[in-house]
Amino acid sequence: MFLFALDLMSDSFKHLSRNTVESIILAASNPFIGLFIGLLITALIQSSSTSTTMIITAVASGSISFVDATPMIMGANIGTTITSTIVSLGYIANREEFRKALSAGVVHDFFNILVVLILFPLELNYGLLSSVSQNISVLITDDGVQNGVGTLSIKFLDISPLTGLYTGLVSNPIINLIFSFIILFAAIKIIASIISNMLIGDSQEKLQEYIFNNTGKSFLWGTLVTSCVQSSSVITSVVLPFVAADKISLRKVTPFIIGANVGTTITAFIAVLFKSYTAVNIALVHLIFNLIGVLIFLPFPGLRSILIIMADRFALLVSKYRFLVVVYILLLFFLVPFLLIYFTKGFNP
Repeated sequence: MFLFALDLMSDSFKHLSRNTVESIILAASNPFIGLFIGLLITALIQSSSTSTTMIITAVASGSISFVDATPMIMGANIGTTITSTIVSLGYIANREEFRKALSAGVVHDFFNILVVLILFPLELNYGLLSSVSQNISVLITDDGVQNGVGTLSIKFLDISPLTGLYTGLVSNPIINLIFSFIILFAAIKIIASIISNMLIGDSQEKLQEYIFNNTGKSFLWGTLVTSCVQSSSVITSVVLPFVAADKISLRKVTPFIIGANVGTTITAFIAVLFKSYTAVNIALVHLIFNLIGVLIFLPFPGLRSILIIMADRFALLVSKYRFLVVVYILLLFFLVPFLLIYFTKGFNP
């Protein structure tokens, strides 16, 4: 039910914005535009895997260069975090649960935003991510002579046939979008109830022991589980009820969320299997971006605490004025990127 809601929501966004997405992806020539295009597209379709595939196709067709596409990948890392923030809205009726759920949702946002703030200037001035990924891909794709784009999708649970059956009956994307939100919120309540029952007695202690008992183990579990599911936004959304129910602290779940960011880059290894130079380049940018983020925040508790404090204080403020979460989502993921793209294009015809 939860996965169906997310898949239907993604499908609805894609149908609502298909023409916009196809035209806007070709407009990336300025790195700032590229960054916000990646953010906006991924927020619209709620899938960094889908937006990355679109970017790979655009690069392979020669519509945009690999260097121009690199900031788009960075923006996609921010855009994909919208799902967990939207999911936290399911707890908005209960102030305290909402505060905890939102803190876990936005820690994903803030992690990617901070990594972009660090790496984007380095990419802009020195081509850090693009040059490193190109050098590595040359080694693993027979000197980069192969330029085809291979695709492969590994799904933990493929819900698309059910979504396809439903959209065959109801094709209006606006109706489907509203319906997906209703299902999503209902699914959250069910998940929260199930988790609450699961965590009675010794179950909570077992969960703490096997997954969240230390930073390294939490990170590895986040990486492993997300590698199977291939969706950091889904995995991050699934752990929100644990935090909302006060079963797992934000401090303990943060390494898991950081691991989920790395796990979603499993497509990098799939691309290597296909020996596709373009696919390897793009996938490696995604992988290197997240690995550098791990190296910045995971080994240093002090830096990780900054991330946690930011998320905690933001959630505390928004829990007092709950309408602000809608303002935050609209501004960060839609209005600001759109306006920056629009006005930057005006100055760079």
